[in-house]
Amino acid sequence: MMDLQVMELTGDRVMGHLARPRLSTKAPAVVVIQEWWGLNDHIKDVTRRFAQEGFVALAPDLYHGQAASEPDDARKLAMQLVISDAVKEIQGAADYLLAQQYVAGSKVGVVGFCMGGALVLATARAESRMGAGVVFYGTPLKPEQASEVKAPILGLYGALDHIPVPDVQAMSEALGAARIANEIHVYEGAHHAFFNDTRQSYNERAAADAWQKTLAWFRRFLV
Repeated sequence: MMDLQVMELTGDRVMGHLARPRLSTKAPAVVVIQEWWGLNDHIKDVTRRFAQEGFVALAPDLYHGQAASEPDDARKLAMQLVISDAVKEIQGAADYLLAQQYVAGSKVGVVGFCMGGALVLATARAESRMGAGVVFYGTPLKPEQASEVKAPILGLYGALDHIPVPDVQAMSEALGAARIANEIHVYEGAHHAFFNDTRQSYNERAAADAWQKTLAWFRRFLV
């Protein structure tokens, strides 16, 4: 198992959970965006999993120390989040990563789950230093927004999700028409949050395949 450095960042510019491999060479960087629950143990674990695969991974704390375990509390926190402010914080996380001597390249990957998936797409419309995005069951863009996307997008959805598959497919077609590299995978039998192994919605088969596709996507566009 790869030796890691894990730390909590609490500075004025960025708060979050950072994990990176202890390597003599530089590594590509990924920003990991939380679900509506907040920066919880699951998201921290995902961040460390990326580090085990050779990435520098930073999960910014978009709720600034708050987290939820019940849907009503999570909904309140998510509703209080201003999308434009969250995108700026994600951009701040990218600033931090790209300033570190142990980070390779001039662009970062961005991956997010549920609410975080939608924020990946919002960031892709605003940030030219985003080298690739991975969207786990995030609300898709409207087709007319696709031409604003600045990075290749991988979308990972469950067929039993509340997000309509035709809407996801429409986004993919619009991205393709705008000549934005993209792939969409819809997993039969998988519900929303199929990747979260702390929830009843977890689908081991879909999660394992989606993880490998995520790593391959970032290695293709960031390495």
